[in-house]
Amino acid sequence: MKFNLHLPLLSLLLLSSCYQSTDANLISKQSIGLLTDSTQVRNLDLMFPNDSIAKFTNKNRFNATNRNIEIYDKGGEKILTLTPKKAKDSLSTIKLIEINSEQFKTSKGLHLKSSFKTLKDNYKISGVQNSIKNIIISVDDINSFFTIDKNDLPAELRFDMNLKIEAIQIPDDAKIKGFYVQWF
Repeated sequence: MKFNLHLPLLSLLLLSSCYQSTDANLISKQSIGLLTDSTQVRNLDLMFPNDSIAKFTNKNRFNATNRNIEIYDKGGEKILTLTPKKAKDSLSTIKLIEINSEQFKTSKGLHLKSSFKTLKDNYKISGVQNSIKNIIISVDDINSFFTIDKNDLPAELRFDMNLKIEAIQIPDDAKIKGFYVQWF
């Protein structure tokens, strides 16, 4: 009986081409690396096996009154702050992620230390809100919002909270101060 190696090799080639590796630092609309909009709080240890998940003072860190869960890398740098949809529920999924490290990037290279130019050149701005110290820029394409310090704006835009600020008024070199991903 003649053994045909072509069929197993072809199957292996097809399977390997279908496999997509997940970039541990890629931000998309529904994921940040292995963390997805359906990841439950109880599975965070599996998502971040080489990182540290902040321990709270309660015996069970997920039942603490502080809702936020902080993720630190091996060097002690805070990389993510996660807010569960429901406090005190290990089955809850994550509703808000604050990106605390520039290692996390979108497929278009947008990260925490990017300028406004990088944001506006690569994504459609859904809205701009004026607040006391910052402006908040929404980007629905990636379920994200960004803050920019008003000190990066022209003087005439800094002090009036009722002023409607348009994206075209924001200088290209304004730095992103905060990067958040929100899952509904």
